[in-house]
Amino acid sequence: MCARRFLIAIFILTLLVAAGAFAIFQFGQQILLRTEATPKGHYTPPADRRLDYSDAASWIARPGMSPNPAEWLPDGAPSPAATGSAAIFYIHPTTYLQNDRWNAPTNDTVGRQKAVLFVQTQASALAPAGQVWAPRYRQAAYGAFLLNSKDAQAALNLAYADVLRAFDRFIVESAGRPIILAGHSQGALHLLRLLKERVANSALKQRLIAAYVVGWPISAKADLPALALPACGSPEQTGCILSWMSFGEPANPNLVLRTYEGSAGFAGVKRSREDMVCVNPLTGTQDGAAPASANPGTLVPAANLSSATLAPGLVGARCEKGLLFIDGDIPPLGPYVLPGNNYHVYDYALFWGAIREDARRRAEAFAKR
Repeated sequence: MCARRFLIAIFILTLLVAAGAFAIFQFGQQILLRTEATPKGHYTPPADRRLDYSDAASWIARPGMSPNPAEWLPDGAPSPAATGSAAIFYIHPTTYLQNDRWNAPTNDTVGRQKAVLFVQTQASALAPAGQVWAPRYRQAAYGAFLLNSKDAQAALNLAYADVLRAFDRFIVESAGRPIILAGHSQGALHLLRLLKERVANSALKQRLIAAYVVGWPISAKADLPALALPACGSPEQTGCILSWMSFGEPANPNLVLRTYEGSAGFAGVKRSREDMVCVNPLTGTQDGAAPASANPGTLVPAANLSSATLAPGLVGARCEKGLLFIDGDIPPLGPYVLPGNNYHVYDYALFWGAIREDARRRAEAFAKR
């Protein structure tokens, strides 16, 4: 089983190092950050060639790949009886943590290994609904998020340009099938732009089962109108967006929201916390609430970190003021919960089983339309 092939210890350590970069951005001292984390010098276009998405080597996961990290299963999770007909496009979060350049190089072996682990433990939840496509891309280095500058925007633009070319190839290969789109953190940021520029008000909107925009805030008033997609209001709704950011209690999200509140949304309106979208993955509904008994499974690492088990009924969740608050018997997921009880790292792991069921249910509802 793939769960034994890939050590959860590696997953936790590498995944959380990446999340630590996010934590530094949100909570660290700005002077220290600018000195130690901001990429050196001004942005210059990378020397390496852009990725060719007609080449299987440019993908972390895609149909026909073996081994395929998107087919990973934790202990306790039954293999799906059948794979759905959807085509799934997943964008991984930041894995390049160096400050020597603005974008990850294509030969970044360490970052590529981390990206595989993200696909294994996040995109795998969506796999029963269809075939997963997860591109490599020249992601913006985490330091690119530290400054509101032309250099930083250029780095993000390059990363998005790769994602966009991968998506266009994905659409060609998907041959008219229904689609699911998903991302986390930096991946969710690029997914939002993709929804605005490629999906909203286009024929692709009619093929969209759902978009999982996780670990990045969205405004109902300042963003959703420009995306031309609603937040999901029922477990069977299709053509809608799921978004959440997980916090334990007592929560202190103020530093996380500092750069969000008052920023300009896609619709040209200023964002506010009161308008932040929260769709509970346990209920599949906007502003939903559910007890731990409704959670079909959280990814829990074994004591020796050699495997992961899907444990049901441990963690409940409720949407409140735009955030997803978790409660119940929260298992020891690791020592990397971010300041303010921010469970950003575990946005997918806490609800892996629920996401799996949600994607399958929406895909089935789409097929019945």
